[in-house]
Amino acid sequence: MENIRLAFQGIWGHKMRSVLTMLGIIIGIASIITIVSTIKGTNEQIKQNLIGSGSNVVTVQLYEDSYVYDMSYNSPPAEVSVIEEQVRAELEALDGVEKVSFYTSRQWSDGVSAGKLSFSGGVFGVDSAYMEVNDYHISYGRNFSSEDYDNFRKVLLIDKKAAASLFPGEYPIGKTVEMQGEPFTVIGMVEKGTAFVPHITSFEDYYMYTDTSGGSMFMPYTSWPIVYRFDEPQSVAVRAESTDAMTKAGKGVADYLSESQIAGDDFVSSEVPEEGAETEGEELSGSRFSYRSEDLLEQAQQLQEMSSSTNQQLIWIASISLLVGGIGVMNIMLVSVTERTNEIGLKKALGAKKRRIRFQFLTEASVLTSLGGIIGVIIGIALAELISKTNGIPVAISVPAIVISVVFSMIIGLVFGLVPAVKAANLNPIDALRRD
Repeated sequence: MENIRLAFQGIWGHKMRSVLTMLGIIIGIASIITIVSTIKGTNEQIKQNLIGSGSNVVTVQLYEDSYVYDMSYNSPPAEVSVIEEQVRAELEALDGVEKVSFYTSRQWSDGVSAGKLSFSGGVFGVDSAYMEVNDYHISYGRNFSSEDYDNFRKVLLIDKKAAASLFPGEYPIGKTVEMQGEPFTVIGMVEKGTAFVPHITSFEDYYMYTDTSGGSMFMPYTSWPIVYRFDEPQSVAVRAESTDAMTKAGKGVADYLSESQIAGDDFVSSEVPEEGAETEGEELSGSRFSYRSEDLLEQAQQLQEMSSSTNQQLIWIASISLLVGGIGVMNIMLVSVTERTNEIGLKKALGAKKRRIRFQFLTEASVLTSLGGIIGVIIGIALAELISKTNGIPVAISVPAIVISVVFSMIIGLVFGLVPAVKAANLNPIDALRRD
């Protein structure tokens, strides 16, 4: 504590010199904090733009070769079975999975109308978990009941866009929608619980995120065969435990369904493995069908890596100023040793050991650089917020980066203060006392 007190006295006694000495440390730390905060904020924005704020839902669909299998134009594949209810518990027990929902869909529906107005949006046959998994809430009317499923009732839930296109200016609850000649009654209107607002900075972003669909309508999955086909393989909406768990949860569900729902035994690969080749753990099924997850998180991570790799170079450039600051600290501490030769000689004459003298100068160097690091952190945070407000670039302050920066600045003081401290400790007390 005595050494720290003396260090602050020295800094206060030579204020201008201390500020100039800390300047390199301050600039370096401020630059690193600003860059790291900008990188982190940009990465979060990329993730939100692709996935949606607060949405941890992954879609798992049936693929034929490299394309989603479209039930609008194809019959249900014989080798792919319908997902039974008991599979739900097995899927929800997978790592990273919170809840799942099974559904069938038509992205572009035909033969759906209300009076003279036709519907061009998506139609979904959903189970009782679908609304919760996808964070839909009832804004008007009611949700599906167990009786709706058990009695195959022809009822619908629609969203705002579907209501606006089919019933403009009218209250939609109780209205009738014809689907392939079958009358369905609208019992409720739904909306997303978390509205996703993308960060749009260009026309390309606008066209990417603008929803041009005609909306969505939902019916009980038990009523789906009234309009469409029986025994259609379902897609699965998977709510992950967190955004970072989306890739793991989606892949786990897709792999499980590919193994359990697709009869691949009759479609063994025609390729014969070479003699002696390892076959354990290899996929020998030659079925052209598989379940795959819509891995938006992986796309976000790829974009984040591209952004981060560029900015890592800026961090290295900013780190050069820390090296310059460290050299400045060494220089000023050497000057301090020269100025305080008499003091050092007197302390050694009174019995101060080398390690005590060495530790005093190391403490002064560490206090000087740590103070510069703290000031640099404050300036870095202020710069990050200023950039965010002036340029619209999102920032996220990184607490680990702040802690590491302050600790690193202290280490710089120890490393670059070592030479002056050793020089002070090795002074001959007689020569030091004789010196003016």
